[in-house]
Amino acid sequence: MQVEPDVAASCERVVKIYWSDTGEVQALKGVDAAFDRGAVTALVGPSGSGKSSLLRILACVDRPTAGQIRVGGADVSALSRSRRRRIRRERIGYVFQRPSDNLIPYLSAAQHMRVAGRIRGHDDPGEALEVLRVLGLGDRLDHEPEQLSGGEQQRLAFATAVVGRPPLVLADEPTAELDGDNGAALMERVKALAGRGMAFVIATHDPVVMHAADRILHLRHGHLEAETAVEEGVGSRRALSVIDAAGRIQLPPEALRLFPGRRAIVRVEEGEVRVTPP
Repeated sequence: MQVEPDVAASCERVVKIYWSDTGEVQALKGVDAAFDRGAVTALVGPSGSGKSSLLRILACVDRPTAGQIRVGGADVSALSRSRRRRIRRERIGYVFQRPSDNLIPYLSAAQHMRVAGRIRGHDDPGEALEVLRVLGLGDRLDHEPEQLSGGEQQRLAFATAVVGRPPLVLADEPTAELDGDNGAALMERVKALAGRGMAFVIATHDPVVMHAADRILHLRHGHLEAETAVEEGVGSRRALSVIDAAGRIQLPPEALRLFPGRRAIVRVEEGEVRVTPP
C-alpha cells in the first residue's frame, strides 16, 4: 500500500493472533486500510469482529502478528515498547468509552489541557483555550469533572486527546454512555476538530456516530468486509466491497445466502465481473 501525504495512519495486511489455553484466535485476518487527515472513520461490526484489536494496534498498545502499521509517517510495526510509547504519547490521542476513565477527578478542565500539552511536548495555552471553545467548554475552564455533565466530560476527553494536533485520534465507543442528543452534539464537535487536519478513528455501534462519519469500515470475523463512504460533490453514501491482496472479496450476508454450497461462477464480461450461483 502506497501511503499518500494526506494519510495520517495506515495498516497493510495486518494479522493479529491471540493464543490461549484453548488454542489460537485470529482477531484480524489481513486488514488493509488507510485513514485520511481531516476525516472521521467509524469502525463497525458485531462483537468479535476485530474492532478493538485494530484500535489497540493503531494505538501502539499491541503489535500486529504480521503486517505493517504506519502512524504519522513512522513504521511502528516492529518498534520496541519504549519507542511505541513515545509514538503513542506524541502522535496519538485516545478516548475511552467511559467519560470518567479519561479524566483526573481533582484537575480542572484548564489543568487537564496543561497536563496533556506537556505530555505531548506542546504546551500552548492559546491553542488549549481555542480547542476548549471549539468543544463548547470555553466557560468551563475552572470546572472539575464532577461539575461537568457526561457529554461535557467526553468533550473534555477529546480536547485533551487533540492537544498539539496529533495526526491520529482514536476513540472506543465514546458515545456509549451518552443519550442521543449528547452523542450528536459530541460528534458535531468532533467533525469540527477533524477540520484541523487530524484523522479520527472511532469504534462504535452507534448510528449517530455512523451518520456523522465520512467513512465507515465494516469488519466481520477479522476481515474488512466493506466500506461505506460519502461521495464528494454528491453527499450520498456509496457502499464498496473490499478486495484483499489475495484477490478475495467479502460478500455481505444477504448475498452470501445465494451461495449455500459456497461455490460461484465468475465471469469477466465487457469490463464487468459477474458472480452467480452455479
